[in-house]
Amino acid sequence: MTRTVAIIGTRGYPSFYGGFETLVRHLAPYLADHGWNVVVYGRHTALSSNPADMDPRVQSVVTPGIDSKSASTLTYGATSSLHAVITKPDVALVMNVANGFWLPFLRLRKIPTLVNVDGIEWEREKWGLVAKTIFAIGGRATAQHATTLIYDSRELGARWEDLSGRTGVFIPYGGDPRTGDDPPDGLGRRKYVLMVARFVPENTITAFLDAAEKLCDRVKVVIVGSSGYGGEFDERVALLAAENPNVRWYGHLSDDDTLFSLWENAGAYFHGHSVGGTNPALVQAMACGAPVVARDTVYNREVLGEGALFVDPTANSIAAGIETLLNDTELQQKFSTISTQRAHDHYTWERVCADYDSALRSHLPSDAVVSEPKTARE
Repeated sequence: MTRTVAIIGTRGYPSFYGGFETLVRHLAPYLADHGWNVVVYGRHTALSSNPADMDPRVQSVVTPGIDSKSASTLTYGATSSLHAVITKPDVALVMNVANGFWLPFLRLRKIPTLVNVDGIEWEREKWGLVAKTIFAIGGRATAQHATTLIYDSRELGARWEDLSGRTGVFIPYGGDPRTGDDPPDGLGRRKYVLMVARFVPENTITAFLDAAEKLCDRVKVVIVGSSGYGGEFDERVALLAAENPNVRWYGHLSDDDTLFSLWENAGAYFHGHSVGGTNPALVQAMACGAPVVARDTVYNREVLGEGALFVDPTANSIAAGIETLLNDTELQQKFSTISTQRAHDHYTWERVCADYDSALRSHLPSDAVVSEPKTARE
């Protein structure tokens, strides 16, 4: 009998929004290849309609919810969890501690849950007091009711163990190998600084934009990302790009070929994420061989090792780090080589998906077997 895994808490399959969605695009077909019946819950507005992005063996289930910054995760998580309670999959992979509120219902139905906690959500600057409180309560509920916790970095696991007393399973993110493409839109190889990030305060957006304003008269600045909801950061980046020919803003970019080429050919990739563990964008940048200037955090040091320049979250420190790297081709090559090797050794999708498969199987009854697929993916 084929066993079913339900994936709850992402924007769905296939979707190109963020790290969870990138994981699901790799994991869902992998699990189908290895005998699972895969159900992914999602949001209609976030799904790709391109048949080339889809695996017909993965069942996409859309449930209702409220599309807003503060309510989307909770409301879509509630309706997805309710649907799973009714259909009763053999095991559920749940993303984000906000869905900790719904774990008791899954537990009552005797559905084992593996929860990827993401980062310390209640410490993210983008949330107000009410949202931070909700995430903190959701975190406590997750620690109490989840069958197994999944941490995407060892440092994050240590932090969660201090907070909750619970250990968990370490499974990071993966990256796809570099493509060998030329830089898009006439950008010169190793001649520009790149930032790829969601526009939220904890990603050091303000300090980077201040640094970009200092640099853009002599340095090409390429920015990929948006807030997803408009607002101050989007307006500032739009104005900066309109007023400075050296600044190029791609917005949210779902074309992986273009995005990977931007990483592969950047002279410096600035990574300012400060809250969370292993960041999916950073791992992919490493797999593409991007020379990295990173905000100095324990999480970024864990992932990058000796393969980056680490800077303080100030405009002057960021600008100095970027200029140092852009002007030193030997240092660029050194960091590129180190990052590519680390990505190959520790952060491949094959390894990540195999670890999730193993963790999910460990929650099946001892006499249960996931059937091997009868047909390969077409």
